[in-house]
Amino acid sequence: MNVWQSVRIATRSLRVNMLRSALTMLGIIIGVSAVIAMVGVGAGAQARVAEQIQSLGSNLIIVLSGSTTSSGVRAGHGSQLTITEDDAAAIAREVAGVQVAAPAVRGVAQVVYGNLNWSTVVQGVTSVYNEARDWPVVAGRSVNPEDQDGATKVAVLGQTTAENLFGGVDPLDQIIRIKKVPFTVVGTLARKGQSSWGQDQDDVILIPLSTAKKKVLGVSQANPRSVGSISIKVRPDEDMAEAEAQIRALLRQRHRLQPFQDDDFWLRNLSEVLQTQEESSRVMTYLLAAIASVSLLVGGIGIMNIMLVSVTERTREIGLRMAVGARRRHILLQFLIEAVTLSLIGGIIGIALGVGGSHAISYFAEWRTLVAPGSIVLAFGFAAGIGIFFGFYPARKASRLDPIEALRYE
Repeated sequence: MNVWQSVRIATRSLRVNMLRSALTMLGIIIGVSAVIAMVGVGAGAQARVAEQIQSLGSNLIIVLSGSTTSSGVRAGHGSQLTITEDDAAAIAREVAGVQVAAPAVRGVAQVVYGNLNWSTVVQGVTSVYNEARDWPVVAGRSVNPEDQDGATKVAVLGQTTAENLFGGVDPLDQIIRIKKVPFTVVGTLARKGQSSWGQDQDDVILIPLSTAKKKVLGVSQANPRSVGSISIKVRPDEDMAEAEAQIRALLRQRHRLQPFQDDDFWLRNLSEVLQTQEESSRVMTYLLAAIASVSLLVGGIGIMNIMLVSVTERTREIGLRMAVGARRRHILLQFLIEAVTLSLIGGIIGIALGVGGSHAISYFAEWRTLVAPGSIVLAFGFAAGIGIFFGFYPARKASRLDPIEALRYE
């Protein structure tokens, strides 16, 4: 007897009890579909975190001003402007791993165009800001060195700001007013989306740093060269931790801090923060897959239970087949094929339901899912393995029956 004949016999035996076969496959169906759907949810979360890392800028370190201490009371970060444009220039010049360092100031202002107005974030930046943040311009141009040197009144709009001020009108070369100061729109930024903390990065206007200080946001009386933040892009082949340590040492030296004194600035490695979130998403994916795999285990136990019942019900049939020449391996193969067939059919149905469930979660829950071919292959292979593992014992038990005793069985 060849394998094909065993498959035909096994299929015929399963068709005899369609309802029982369907109920047996139910555990495998639920298990496979749950694994695919849960892995899809986890993969979607990982992809979202990867997009956030990309949107913030690759290899990015942010330097923020530190806190003040008065009568033992410490204020929050940024309560004192302790970093300057000169610090940014020194970082770009003296830290070998740094590609660019872009100082910036930030504020919120009401922007007016015609009879429309919008409250948005206004950032004073230099010409290297877009490079530091990996933020290209999709129309027009960005702030250039001439704008910075001449304190020109030009503005580059984020997508959200452009949509709220201009709608479908081309904003290039239009005049807007920021705190009653007229600015010419010279460019629009590419869309970035939300940051990891939920802020709309596209709700922004970029203007030259010198213009922001002199005409819009004002300067610090204590130090006119001070800035609110420095965005530092580290070269791709450099070690982020080493670059961060060198930047900290340089700033402490420039700020004349003693070894016992705390930093008067704050360094934030955004790539490390978001990579930690990505690792958390990956662990959650594994956890969800492990929980869903329990259904596959339960389905396998169900297959073993039904196959043992089937062996008992068909004891006389097994004895008769052995009496007319069937060997132990033929009986073993037939029952093993029945178990694997149950698993594979259940696996195929489960794959269809899992992919459909992933799309349903994405549509109704507005939760991004990503079904990878690897997860489908893994779930299908696991289903086949369940059939072989849990079907082997009943098949072996059937093949070891004594033909004479089997024929006498009532």
